[in-house]
Amino acid sequence: MRRFNNTFHRPTGFVLVGFSEWPRLEMTLFVFISIFYIMTLLGNSAIIILSRLDPRLHTPMYFFLAKLSFFDLCYTISTVPQMLVNIQSPWRNISYVGCIAQLFIFLGLGSTECVLLSVMAFDRYVTICQPLHYTVIMHSRLCQQLAAVAWVTGFSNSLVQTVLTFLLPRCGQYRVENFFCEVPAMLQLSCVDTWVNEVEMYAAVVVIKVIPVGLILFSYINIVRAVVRIQTSEGRKKAFNTCGSHLLVVIMFYGSAISGYAYMAPKSSSAKLKGKLLALFYGLITPMLNPLIYTLRNKDVKGAVKKLLGREQDQG
Repeated sequence: MRRFNNTFHRPTGFVLVGFSEWPRLEMTLFVFISIFYIMTLLGNSAIIILSRLDPRLHTPMYFFLAKLSFFDLCYTISTVPQMLVNIQSPWRNISYVGCIAQLFIFLGLGSTECVLLSVMAFDRYVTICQPLHYTVIMHSRLCQQLAAVAWVTGFSNSLVQTVLTFLLPRCGQYRVENFFCEVPAMLQLSCVDTWVNEVEMYAAVVVIKVIPVGLILFSYINIVRAVVRIQTSEGRKKAFNTCGSHLLVVIMFYGSAISGYAYMAPKSSSAKLKGKLLALFYGLITPMLNPLIYTLRNKDVKGAVKKLLGREQDQG
């Protein structure tokens, strides 16, 4: 009970160190992060709005894409505003409850997105490999069930890791070596052996990241086999275009997220900087690029944008 009270009832919060060790870099990052943040909000909001307004986008593919954009939107909102405020503030504080909420939400959304990307790969697999049965297999109820599985899996993982992380005693340690509260940075504050938490964290990585990656690879191996059997070059090109955007998003998201674990306990200053830049990439840059990737490579989305803009001009 003493351990619980020591960890959950501290009156003080934490200090998010962020990029304070590199003040010149920090001011440059403030400008770029502000621009990227606005682009992330606009791009993902546009995808969500278009998927609701345009009947041509009322398909399973765009149902999941809208969910992805919603996760990316919340993903950045949970960390970036706090980071921008801290860059301009000499204190860089976050309350104890705020840190718990930030870690739970950020980890929950990130974990949910991992599962959702594998669901989207399954949708692409059915599109290419079972085109005649696509509407029968990917019916509305199944899509909602798959989205619910992603939500439950992601936030169940986040709940377990958040509770285990904040039950650890910190013995007065409060400087978080990142610009937001995340599990690896919080584990470094503990004054006891964290091997149980690290084992649980890597087990969660297997469930939330490795298994979905395996399912994505399985889907795309079968997709490639199906595409090779297509007789016309135009048909093959259309099939690759259908999957290209999703595959690029998968590579960026999983690549940066998994690479971040290599800097879980950085020793040198350069390793710390690399770890924070990686966290910035998967926490802001990837959510910003996702709408651009899907818009630039997708005729349906571009058509929906033109239709919406044309309707506004006619009303004007």
